[in-house]
Amino acid sequence: MMPSSTPSPAPSGAPGNRGPLRRLAARPRDEAHRTASPLELFFDLCFVVAIAQAGIQLVHAVAEAHTGEGILNYAMVFFAIWWAWMNFTWFASAYDNDDALYRVVTLLQIAGVLVLAAGVSRAFEDHDFLAVVVGYLIMRLALTGQWLRVALSSEGPERTMALRYAVGVLLCQIGWLGLLVLPEGGRPWVFLVMALLEMCVPLFAEKDHPTSWHPHHIAERYGLFTIIVLGETIAAATIAVKSGIDENDALDDVLPIAAGGLLIIFAAWWIYFVVPIHGHLRSNRQAFLWGYGHYLVFASAAAIGAGLEVAVEQTVGKAHISTPAASAAVTLPTALYLLTVWVLHSRHFKVGIAQQLVLPSTALLVIGCTFLGDWAVLAAGIVTALAVAVGSALTARMVTRERRETADATA
Repeated sequence: MMPSSTPSPAPSGAPGNRGPLRRLAARPRDEAHRTASPLELFFDLCFVVAIAQAGIQLVHAVAEAHTGEGILNYAMVFFAIWWAWMNFTWFASAYDNDDALYRVVTLLQIAGVLVLAAGVSRAFEDHDFLAVVVGYLIMRLALTGQWLRVALSSEGPERTMALRYAVGVLLCQIGWLGLLVLPEGGRPWVFLVMALLEMCVPLFAEKDHPTSWHPHHIAERYGLFTIIVLGETIAAATIAVKSGIDENDALDDVLPIAAGGLLIIFAAWWIYFVVPIHGHLRSNRQAFLWGYGHYLVFASAAAIGAGLEVAVEQTVGKAHISTPAASAAVTLPTALYLLTVWVLHSRHFKVGIAQQLVLPSTALLVIGCTFLGDWAVLAAGIVTALAVAVGSALTARMVTRERRETADATA
């Protein structure tokens, strides 16, 4: 969406209108120069604290050969983090008026994710989800308050939509209490049912009146969070490599992992940002599929960092798993990331079978690298880097051909 040549007047709920307390009115979907606010950036950074804790616990679980249990706990905790982040992001895109009450409620949601982060280790190690559930409830109840505020500031279909959100979110929180009272064996089923119900709330609430989210702002917010998650992945991998060098004097052993991991992360960034996805977000149906699919994008991006830590620990003898298992901790989330980004982003902008096959083929080759022993991570990094090079070359070739055809047509 291109901004208009002259800025439109700020709506009643826009940050340009100062005051300690204002109506929480919808911002226009075509608002010019809509960008992420400093509060939203702070919000994202605080959420990465919880993602880092989930990644650390995933490393411990996989390194101790408790892979299945670790992945299940990671999926559950990451859903709580991602869903709370996503709901705030879409709400803020439509209703951020930046007054004092809005800021305080947002800071309360940040406090909730910090409570959740503090309970991640107990959730993984002792299957005690009390702090995770309490932190999640804080975030969700704060958002419920925001929706009630929208209902008080609006009328007609918009008010109905806001009340549906408030009631739906509130009822779901009652269901999540099952994680605290039901036997351990039933918790995965509670999680599955409640996750599906949570994801149905926006579909139900907006079936008659969609919110006025801003396509360019949403694309920017998701892109910024992707950058932050990839940055956390680099930080986790760097700490693991440093530990391997300092504690085990294993520079020669961990150097291929470090190089391969860096190539993977650089390629992950390149592949995600090579297309202007905001132009694809034209309706709720497209936007919801795209937004929901980012659970896999964010979770796999964070898991790559955890996998690199596992690979380093296995190389220096601290992980009780085989070399192929440690390699798979890197290659499988990398392949999942590539496939998910292709489905959500790249395929909408690729022309011809050759361009469409680059990322799916790369994902398969990355999985194949799992069985290359100590060189698996480096090989996976080279494969992803080559995918970027091939994709760029095919795009450049297509652009050159189009320019030549245009020149011939006008000659």
